Amino acid sequence: MGVSGEAGGLPIAWQVARDTIGDTIVVRTLGGSVWGDAQLIEEVRVGQFDGPEELTFGDIAAIAMGLDGTVYVLDRQGPSLRAYSPAGEYLRDLGRAGEGPGELKQPDSGLAILPDGRVLVRDPGNARITVFHPDGAYDTEWRIRGSSSTSTPLYVDREGGVYQQLFEFGDDGLRFSLVRYGLDGQPGDTLVIPPSDDLPQLTALSSDGGSRSSTTVPFWPRRPTTLSLDGDLVMGHSGTYSIDIPQGDGVLRIQRAYEPVPVLPDEQANWRERTTHNMRRTQPGWDWDGPPIPDKKPAFRDLRFDSDGRLWVQLYSEAEPIPQDEIEPAEPGSNEAPPRRWREPVRFDVFDVDGTYLGVLDTPRGFRASPQPAVRGNVMWAVVRDQLDVPYLVRFRIVPEPDRP
Repeated sequence: MGVSGEAGGLPIAWQVARDTIGDTIVVRTLGGSVWGDAQLIEEVRVGQFDGPEELTFGDIAAIAMGLDGTVYVLDRQGPSLRAYSPAGEYLRDLGRAGEGPGELKQPDSGLAILPDGRVLVRDPGNARITVFHPDGAYDTEWRIRGSSSTSTPLYVDREGGVYQQLFEFGDDGLRFSLVRYGLDGQPGDTLVIPPSDDLPQLTALSSDGGSRSSTTVPFWPRRPTTLSLDGDLVMGHSGTYSIDIPQGDGVLRIQRAYEPVPVLPDEQANWRERTTHNMRRTQPGWDWDGPPIPDKKPAFRDLRFDSDGRLWVQLYSEAEPIPQDEIEPAEPGSNEAPPRRWREPVRFDVFDVDGTYLGVLDTPRGFRASPQPAVRGNVMWAVVRDQLDVPYLVRFRIVPEPDRP
């Protein structure tokens, strides 16, 4: 066990234990952090309830930030791909709706920037990835397999390799993989994503056996995956707060001591009610056929890397009730699922490339973890929704405690 010394002349209180197990270096945070009580400070807000198209958003699916600070926003409504300056000023549209070269039909959350500044947008509706120059001019297109939308991002490694998710049905069920495209748009190597065999499933079958619905038990520990900037598959285990990052011929294992967050009884009941309703759409009379919803939440729900290679871990947090005036009632006679009555504030743990725990970052009310925020240096662009559910594009500055005036 050790306690870190100083960084940049500033005393820090990050407490860490380091061990080596074979080819695995374990960095376990016991307490403290480098950032201390870090804050997100809002600096720029783009958006209006009503106004010109370039200042109103409908359904933001993805955000990406270029090396020069230009931020690109993919809005499924339209659809449209817009560019804004670092100060939030509208610059230009890239492409337009349609099926021709440089046009978008049904883009999803696949938006990314190549090292040379070109902009990629995945468009399953046209079964392609469309490539634009930063000035908005159409460059080329890469054909992709399949036409299904996905929330999985387009990953880009340091060399400009682009990774597109595939999912296929096999004898053992649904299988996921990542196909790497080179700068010429040609597919190459494939990374297979290992299945979570220990993840219990809830299953419903229609009376004729022709339809099947399945879902996982809410709050069951998962093994989230993401891709590092080196193009390596990173795997986490949310039940033990452990994350394995391949490095050269070995592995960096990040661990952290944590206190599990409770699943509140009414929150648990709301999840069970909504899950049961959805399953009964396929199998009327369906009853719970799996283990109960846990009374404790796993450590984290998602992993991602920012443009600087830092690891962002989206944490589970204690839920809060949604005010009644923010819950949209179901239409009379409709078969809508019971409304969500609980929500979780978005929180992140952030680790540096060597496993150093930078700190926890709380976000303001209305902050959305999806679409994934775009982070470079101490600048973050993210979507924030107000009480009327109007989306805004917001630029934040990440301010660690030692840097605050």
